[in-house]
Amino acid sequence: MKNFTSVNDLVSSSFGGVGEAINALAKKALEYKANPLKDKTLGANKRIGCLFLNPSMRTRLSTQVAAQNLGMETIIFNVGSEGWALEFEEEAIMSGSTVEHVKDAAPIFGKYFDILAIRTFPSLKNKEDDYSELYIKQFIKYAGIPVVSLESATLHPLQSLTDIITIQESLNNSPSGVSTKPKIVLTWAPHVKALPQCVANSFSQWINAWGEADFVITHPEDYELDEQFTKGATITQNQDEALKGADFVYVKNWSTYTDYGRIYCNDPRWMLTNEKLKQTNNAKVMHCLPVRRNVELSDEILDGPNSLVTQEAGNRVWAAQTVLSEILTPIP
Repeated sequence: MKNFTSVNDLVSSSFGGVGEAINALAKKALEYKANPLKDKTLGANKRIGCLFLNPSMRTRLSTQVAAQNLGMETIIFNVGSEGWALEFEEEAIMSGSTVEHVKDAAPIFGKYFDILAIRTFPSLKNKEDDYSELYIKQFIKYAGIPVVSLESATLHPLQSLTDIITIQESLNNSPSGVSTKPKIVLTWAPHVKALPQCVANSFSQWINAWGEADFVITHPEDYELDEQFTKGATITQNQDEALKGADFVYVKNWSTYTDYGRIYCNDPRWMLTNEKLKQTNNAKVMHCLPVRRNVELSDEILDGPNSLVTQEAGNRVWAAQTVLSEILTPIP
């Protein structure tokens, strides 16, 4: 694996098809969970630089733990508060607030580190700019070393790999009542502010590529996601219909895509509750965190037996460790 920015980076992997690659990565992650230090010298004398253009908690900490489990040194750099404002546009006339061009900064990172991990964030103001993924593409172009996305303007692949790891782990531990092809529902939830589509896009992309689930997306009118990520899923605006017989329910808010970055609906009736779960196949409930309690998800769900949220967050380490190990291991 050269870079890790989306499920498309698995196409060139040594595992075969994308679905096979996802299963192989999930299997490897669960092996790391059972034995975290089994490859503790794989990253010896290697260094990963983690650049944050926006804040993080789980992504930052889990990546640090994962790298250390492999014997790597980790250096964290918060670009906005600790470094110069970066320019990403080609042929920019830098007479404004930006001080350093990525063309000058990225090659230096390539000298300092063996792997570069980057977390960016969308503006939610200009769809074309955000969906161009200029920031992460410029780092890939100029750094000269493998780049791992810790979330970009449109995708969050480490979170999505984590989600599939968690689903597979749950299926492995489930009674025979869960189908071998589970029904997975991604449901929109209310929120107090406009959030990006990254997690929803990425989850849709990975579940569709995985191909081993009956996948349904449900959201209010006007909250359609970009079809390049959702194609292959059943999409409905009827949440009750979507939840029927579900084995897993993934809860996430996102702002509008077509009229970009807006909140049209904030209907509290879209919040998942135990009453709504009665329509499911005793579904397990997932969320990437952080979560607005009793806005996106009710206390009774988050603190109840159906919640996989804490387990899911814990699995972030094993997703990151698996990806880093794949990059560190040369393909024979």
